[in-house]
Amino acid sequence: MFRNATFKLTLSYLCVVMIISIVFSFVVYRVGSNNLIFGLTSESKELASAFPILNGTPFITPNASYLNLARRHLIDELILTNLFVLVGAGFICYVLARETMKPIEEAHRQQKNFTSDVSHELRTPLTALKMESEVALIDESLDTNQLRRVIASNIEEAEKLDTLINSLLRLSRLEAEELQRQFQEIDLKNICQEAIDHVKIIAANKNININFNSKSLFTQGDHDSLVQLIVILLENAIKYSPENTTIKLLDSKKNNKPMVLIEDHGQGIAPNDLMHVFERFYRADSARSGSSGFGLGLSIAKLIADLHRANIIITSQVQKGTKVEVFFNN
Repeated sequence: MFRNATFKLTLSYLCVVMIISIVFSFVVYRVGSNNLIFGLTSESKELASAFPILNGTPFITPNASYLNLARRHLIDELILTNLFVLVGAGFICYVLARETMKPIEEAHRQQKNFTSDVSHELRTPLTALKMESEVALIDESLDTNQLRRVIASNIEEAEKLDTLINSLLRLSRLEAEELQRQFQEIDLKNICQEAIDHVKIIAANKNININFNSKSLFTQGDHDSLVQLIVILLENAIKYSPENTTIKLLDSKKNNKPMVLIEDHGQGIAPNDLMHVFERFYRADSARSGSSGFGLGLSIAKLIADLHRANIIITSQVQKGTKVEVFFNN
């Protein structure tokens, strides 16, 4: 599909170039012919005036056959030039067409992968819901407690679906740039404290302590989305940290920029996976085996950071921990 589109685009570019080249050649031919006649006539008049013996009779008169020969030579030169333009422009147009199609091809590839990933992620809880419900309907010996467990399991799968759908809607809103309204001055200390309040229950379930050192640092942004950004980063740190450990959270200045740092001592991220952590639905194999997430959290965090002209820098060592730094540039 994209190969045909590339050739069609190349042909379109080439047609435009050749039309311009042919029009230019026609202009050159007309101007060259007129200049040739004008030059011969002017030369004839100058020679006639230089030799009074000629009594003003032109010494040189433009010869029709000579003019035709000169014109033919000019046409041959222009045809040769247009052939060179055709070959050279064809190659250049193909390169330009490929460069033009690359982002479109990449967007199509990402859309295709996104659709495939969404289908996969939706299919898993739906399959579990269907299978458990079918088993419950077939097995007439199930008592009330067993049915309650099936219903509880179905509710859990439904909650997973709800989480996925909400995450996708959040991504859609962020990409539609609905948050790019008038930002306000935000105190990062308050943002971090609210984020801690959101995750303190899941941290307590693993007996994880969040050590928060804070200063009142201000930046421009949207309050709710910045809280969400820190919540996502804290949830990831809690998810991949062992029980009875401490997560470090601080806001400070680095290189004269407001910065939020989150550091854990969890399982870490392999170098090959680190470059993909902001991709939608991407999860390292080790994370897949121990996590029920959908791989959307860091994608959303990256979008929020981009909207606030902030940079997220992640450094990690396997089995030693991960450090996430968020630098605000406004």
